[in-house]
Amino acid sequence: MEKIWRIAGINFDHFHMGDLLREVFDHPNAEIVGIADDQPGRMQDARKNFGLDEAKVFTDYQQCLETTKPDVVILCPAASEHGEWTERVAPYNVHILVEKPFAASLAEADRMIKAMASTGMQLAINWPLRWYPAHVTAKRLIDEGRIGRVQEVHYYDGNRGPLYHTADKIEIEPTTEMKANSWFYKKDRGGGSLLDYLGYGTTLATWYHNGAAPTEVMCMCDEPDGLEVDEHSITLARYACGLSKFETRWGTFADPWVAQPQPKCGFVIKGDAGTVSSYDFEPSVKLQTANCAEGEAIPVDELPSHAANAMSYFIHCLANQSPLEGPLAPSISRIGQQIVDTAYKSAQQKRALPLVD
Repeated sequence: MEKIWRIAGINFDHFHMGDLLREVFDHPNAEIVGIADDQPGRMQDARKNFGLDEAKVFTDYQQCLETTKPDVVILCPAASEHGEWTERVAPYNVHILVEKPFAASLAEADRMIKAMASTGMQLAINWPLRWYPAHVTAKRLIDEGRIGRVQEVHYYDGNRGPLYHTADKIEIEPTTEMKANSWFYKKDRGGGSLLDYLGYGTTLATWYHNGAAPTEVMCMCDEPDGLEVDEHSITLARYACGLSKFETRWGTFADPWVAQPQPKCGFVIKGDAGTVSSYDFEPSVKLQTANCAEGEAIPVDELPSHAANAMSYFIHCLANQSPLEGPLAPSISRIGQQIVDTAYKSAQQKRALPLVD
C-alpha cells in the first residue's frame, strides 16, 4: 500500500494556507492531521471546509507537532517571519513547504536553507504561478529549443490587491480597517507589491534562463500617499544575454483569474530564434518563429496529476526520493531572492546595484 502522508498546516498569516490545505484534502495519499494558529478565528474556514474535528485544531504549534507527528508541514507566515518559523519547525524533522515568497531577504532565505540542511529533510517554496499550464507550456517550448537561446524575460503580474479575495479566490470587498491591520501593508513584516509579486517573476525567469543570474539590477517603486509599502514596482535586470524586466502591481483593473487586465498578467519571453507569450489562466500560448512570424496559438499542456499543484508535486518527489526541480527548489528560488533583495535596495537608493550575495 502507498504511504499516506501526514500533513499539518501551521500559521495562517497568508490566506493561501486554505488553498494548500485543499490540495492536501483532495490528494488520495495525504491527510490533514492538524492545523495551528495563535488566532483561532483564522482557522474557522479550514475547520469547516475540511471537516476537521477539535482534536486536530491547535493554538500552540509545538503541541500540534508533538501530538500529530506530521511528515510534512505547510508554513504560511508573513514574509518577514519565514526564517523564524522554519527554524522553529525544522527540529521536528519534517519536510517543509513554505508559501511564497521565499523570504523577506536573502539572509533570511539562507537561514531557512541552513535550518533544513542538518535535518536531511526537503525544503520547498511554493510559487502558485508554477502550476499555471501556460507558464509550464512556455518552459517546455524553451527546453525544446523552439525559440532558441533565451535573451529576455518580460513579466507583469499582480491583482486588484491582496485583500480583495480569500482562499479559493472568493471575492470580498476590503475595508479601511482590514488594510490597516493586514501584514501585507506593513513594511516591517515584508509587505508591498514588490515583495509579494516580484519573486514570482524573478524565480520563474531564473527557471526560463536555465539557472542564469543577472549581474546588475535597477528598480523603481511608487510611493502611495498614506501607505508605508509600494503597490507598483518596475525592475530591470542585466544578464550576460541582455536585459529582462519585471513589473509588479496591486491595483490592476481586474483580477486575472476573472478577466485579464491590460497590460495582461504573465510572461513574454524572447529568444534568438523566436518568442513565446504565456498569460495567466489563458488556454493557449503564442509562439512566434521565423517559420511563422505572425505567431501560432499552441494549446496549453495538460499537467500530469503528480505535478498539477504544489502538494501533488511535493508528495511525488518525497515518495520517489527525487530532488525538487524548478521554482520550488531552493537553489532556483535563492537566485530569485537575490534579484528581489537587490531590487529592494535599488529602489531605496535610487540607483542600479550589482547583484547582492
